Amino acid sequence: MALIVQKYGGTSLANLDKIRQVAEHIIRTKKKGDDVLVVSSAMAGETDRLIRLSRSIIDPPDERELDVVTSSGEQVSSGLLAMMIKSLGYDAVSFQGHQVRIITDNAYSKARIVKIDDEKIKKALLNGKIVVVAGFQGVDEEGNVTTLGRGGSDLTAVSLAAVLKADACELYKDDVDGVYTTDPGICRNARKLKKISYDEMLEMASLGSKVLQARAVEFAKKFSVPIHVRPTGRPDTEGTWVVEEEEAMAEMEDIVISGVTYDKNQAKITIMQVPDRPGIAAKLFTPIGNEGIVVDMIVQNVSTEGYTDMTFTVPRTDFKKALRITEEVAKELSAKGVTSNNHIAMVSLVGVGMKTHSGIASRMFSALAREGINIIMISTSEIKVSCVIDEKYTELAVRTLHDAFNLGE
Repeated sequence: MALIVQKYGGTSLANLDKIRQVAEHIIRTKKKGDDVLVVSSAMAGETDRLIRLSRSIIDPPDERELDVVTSSGEQVSSGLLAMMIKSLGYDAVSFQGHQVRIITDNAYSKARIVKIDDEKIKKALLNGKIVVVAGFQGVDEEGNVTTLGRGGSDLTAVSLAAVLKADACELYKDDVDGVYTTDPGICRNARKLKKISYDEMLEMASLGSKVLQARAVEFAKKFSVPIHVRPTGRPDTEGTWVVEEEEAMAEMEDIVISGVTYDKNQAKITIMQVPDRPGIAAKLFTPIGNEGIVVDMIVQNVSTEGYTDMTFTVPRTDFKKALRITEEVAKELSAKGVTSNNHIAMVSLVGVGMKTHSGIASRMFSALAREGINIIMISTSEIKVSCVIDEKYTELAVRTLHDAFNLGE
């Protein structure tokens, strides 16, 4: 008897008709003789509604209280799904994060999982129940409700699959039927990948691909949990497997670039003419890090007369907070000033084939130049090249690079 973990996104649970369709598929899996553990997201649009409601009171909202509010969406959907399964004649039980004891740190709105107590789940499965766990949420050591960041239900599913040593972790999406070479909404000839490596998927997720949460992929890689991304509307259709690099490369053969990603959730901040001496970067980035803000690209100009400019990018959602901290540090350091731009985007090429092929970056830069797209910042790694550009050129840049590297069908 296998243990199957299935996660369903918000659009898959958008209304009672869709919840019934999901329940029927879960029951079909159960009828095969498998144990089934289900992770549910909030119903489509519910989390955004709750955030807007909170911001109408105070902006930015208190993070502890915001987690209390936004976690309620998954509580509703998990209860409704369990009831729907019961109405169809099968026994089910729902658990919230604090009931399962998904223990996290206290970084509200982006908490990290510390440990999971799986005893209640194991007992329910042993008794033949279908278990439905509310995704996205946990609880810290003090009993405070926490949430795992947007897309956190993916992380809930992968972490439970790892702890319970599940035979499969299936992540069902209603808007896509797998992982594509780029956003099909921008490039109609985008191609679905049969397999992709953890590292490639991690880069794509962190660089703007919204198919999977980056932290979920990181967790899956750490514990070697194969992920199968599948379409809710056609649940028996093969989607995309996220697996070890060796297995992915065997499928991809000589493909150099696996995908083009873009991320409009970007902002750029520059602190001008700060003293060029040891410890200056720490003075700036330590308070930013203490606020849980993730800094991506960092560029420091060549020192001139003992002073330098430092430019970095942060998620646009953290822009105001990061800008405030930077302005405070600038005053402390007697810097010339701070400039910013929250109308930028990042476009990236991702592929493990870059490790053994040269000329990828120059080919990318040339393709963008032919379209008159200026590159503001550049970042590279073994398997990706990223460029910051003006936001208005995002779609054009994606189509240009997708065509330049022949990624279409």
